[in-house]
Amino acid sequence: RYKSVPYFQDLRDSGMVEENIDNYTALKIQKDDVLAITVSSLNAEASAIFNMGNTSSNQGNSSGNLNPTMTANGFMVDQNGTIQLPLVGSIKVDGLTTIAAKELIQSKLTTFLKEPVVSLRLINFKVSILGDVAKPGVYPVQNERVSVTEALSMAGDLTITAVRNNVLLVRENDGKRQYIRLDLHKKDLFNSPYYYLQNNDVIYVQPSNAKY
Repeated sequence: RYKSVPYFQDLRDSGMVEENIDNYTALKIQKDDVLAITVSSLNAEASAIFNMGNTSSNQGNSSGNLNPTMTANGFMVDQNGTIQLPLVGSIKVDGLTTIAAKELIQSKLTTFLKEPVVSLRLINFKVSILGDVAKPGVYPVQNERVSVTEALSMAGDLTITAVRNNVLLVRENDGKRQYIRLDLHKKDLFNSPYYYLQNNDVIYVQPSNAKY
């Protein structure tokens, strides 16, 4: 039936509707996240040791990683929720936003550097989309803010036979797995606390009987 196809059916179909955006929560760092950390200061040579976890600084380094949490692209958050920064040692970043983690690292670097400036970003942010969509797959996210509708657009949108009022979001958080049902027929999706996705979220779109 066509009436099951359109999205956001309870949204007024004429004129403008305006509402505040108050359901966005800043992305928080989790275990197994990979952080690209770049440090600069008034002494470029002294800052260089803190940048050896980045690809550009690690090229030509045949000695390999300096510590277990340092990867070819950045610093991996271990199972204790910490990263190991050269000279500084263990820093707990699990549960912090990237802004809070950057400020924490910057404060610890003042012992070793004069006027340090830290740049930090999450580089393994990805979402998985499967089921009745045009292009299922794992999609990397270049920034820290991606919504359900944006993710489904990356996958080429739902097919005509997809079930739009029972989309499943699977999320792992604090050692627990959550299963959340989303209804694309209703505009309340935009105000849902699950509208904005987190790292490693999985979206499953169920096919309808028509698909079978």
